[in-house]
Amino acid sequence: IYPEHNQLDPSNPNCEESSAYPANPDSDYGWEKLFSERLYLAHARNYDFRVRIGRYHNIFGPEGTWIGGKEKAPAAICRKVAEVQGDAGQIDIWGDGQQTRSFLHIDECIEGTLRVMRSDRTGPFNIGSEQMVTINQLVDMVAQIADKTIQINNIPGPEGVRGRNSNNSLISLEVGWKPEKSLEEGLAPTYRWICGQVQDQETRNSLPLG
Repeated sequence: IYPEHNQLDPSNPNCEESSAYPANPDSDYGWEKLFSERLYLAHARNYDFRVRIGRYHNIFGPEGTWIGGKEKAPAAICRKVAEVQGDAGQIDIWGDGQQTRSFLHIDECIEGTLRVMRSDRTGPFNIGSEQMVTINQLVDMVAQIADKTIQINNIPGPEGVRGRNSNNSLISLEVGWKPEKSLEEGLAPTYRWICGQVQDQETRNSLPLG
């Protein structure tokens, strides 16, 4: 949703809700979100029903997509680390790994959503974490949880914008919500679940055919 020029500095991206206009999203996906918000608000005005708008920032957790190309970065990194045999190995990361993001565990997302839905405020509100990390730092976090020594191999590939981080000032002020858990606390159960999926997949692949 947010203008591409606000996300060029990985150390200081501007994702405050009011910064979405003048609109200049970095992808058609962003335009789709903006038009959806305007559609909901127009229906609310014309048909007199309540609308609540949340802007979600990189939601992750157990039971989420972890393979196939549609998974979020935490799930992809958890899978890659889980696939490393033994206590040490190497994984590929697209780009230089210095692009920054924030990630919100699904439990926190549900609580933030409920708070917005039960409030008398329309939004839009960012629903995300303000704990910003580089992708390389995210790898280090997962490696520590897995108790593995992981070498990062930065390779050419899609990177997205250089920096994106949730700004929670508005939702904190108007709704009284902010995440309570750290990124590491959300990554630990996510890694354990994805590690189990990887092991199950390896077991199935090792079974004889017929």
